[in-house]
Amino acid sequence: MWKAMYENRLKNIEEVILSLPKRATIITGLASAEAQGLLENLHKYKKHFERLKVVTCLNMKEYDFFMNEEYEDVYDNHSWFLSPPTRKAQKMGLNTVDFIPNNLHMAGTDKLMAEKEEGNIVIFWGTVTPMHEKTGYFNLGISNVYELDVLENADMVILEVNDKFIWTHGETQVHISQANYIVENSWDIPELPIVEPTETEKIIAQYISELVDDGSTLQIGIGGIPNAVAKLLNHKKDLGIHTEMFTESMIDLFESGAITNMKKTLWKGKFVCTFALGTKRMYEWLNNNPGVWIMRGRYVNDPYIIAKNDNMVSINTAITIDLSGQVCSESLGTRQYSGTGGQLDTHRGAVMSKNGKGIIALRSTAKKGTISTIVPMLPQGSYVTVPRQDLDYVVTEYGVAHLRGKSFRERVKAMINISHPDFRDELKKEAKKLGYL
Repeated sequence: MWKAMYENRLKNIEEVILSLPKRATIITGLASAEAQGLLENLHKYKKHFERLKVVTCLNMKEYDFFMNEEYEDVYDNHSWFLSPPTRKAQKMGLNTVDFIPNNLHMAGTDKLMAEKEEGNIVIFWGTVTPMHEKTGYFNLGISNVYELDVLENADMVILEVNDKFIWTHGETQVHISQANYIVENSWDIPELPIVEPTETEKIIAQYISELVDDGSTLQIGIGGIPNAVAKLLNHKKDLGIHTEMFTESMIDLFESGAITNMKKTLWKGKFVCTFALGTKRMYEWLNNNPGVWIMRGRYVNDPYIIAKNDNMVSINTAITIDLSGQVCSESLGTRQYSGTGGQLDTHRGAVMSKNGKGIIALRSTAKKGTISTIVPMLPQGSYVTVPRQDLDYVVTEYGVAHLRGKSFRERVKAMINISHPDFRDELKKEAKKLGYL
């Protein structure tokens, strides 16, 4: 029965693209789950479309439809989180890439609402595993940040079957009856190399590790500092994971015995995440692993859900922070660099948790020590990722500032104390000039 339905809905990629409306919005999967068959071929069919909006998140590859000015009059790539390819397109001055401000747990539902309000036809084109022939189910694999929410509410659903995709547990099942079309396309899951921490990042990580108690439930971000933190937690006991992104370091902590997930107050015994991005080793470890549940971002990153985990610790990084505690993690002045992602979600959830801690970490300087990342005021046009009233802990290689509940002047003094010594006098001078001290 299901096999016959599969064969009836199976088309080649060209057929499906040419069957799409001339004006529409296509939403595809996040990062390594982006539908490469769609994105690699779209530019070939410019003449078919009048205007096509393609919504992505953390693009893993450069695709012609947004990397070439000849497609500006037809294609728009809207992204929830910029990455090297989309940043490159913007730096080239192309108008094909645009950013969608968002909090991750509401990204899909907010975008659906916006598109519906404009009267646009919404199409979901997502990557899935091969179908289970006895039941008719596919699997979303490594990402359910917004995918299932969009799929359930789209006007049309296209599933791109990748025989190299992995099967995961949680809210990742999709039935063939939900699909309008099936296409097949085989490609290797994109990998994210492990970033080795610098000596400065190792010092920062040491401070952070001292804030993590046995039995804590963790959200760990990506990059050198989070990787360094993970390496310093292998002596801890009964750690748990409730995180936006599953990372390689979590496997190491599990195998060392530091992570057991048995002291969690929510989903005891399970890793809970909403997407995974890493190496082939990590994907193989996740494949059909019943200890890892990939659930909707709308649930996993809801601050009120996160807060149900006692002793929740959120660890994220920033680009710059001002003396009042405003955190910018996503832009360089007015230039969008990445995105809010789940940082505000997880930070707020951790702060609301019983005995929880929200940690923002950053190196004290940038550009080879020539500028301070702790500044009197954020550069003009900078986008605030974590508002000052939400900020809890800030960590640099010069120490820890606990800002929750502190007055404005107390915050200013604490931030100066963890800034680089070369910039402290200048920060004090500017703080007095601004009336902060």
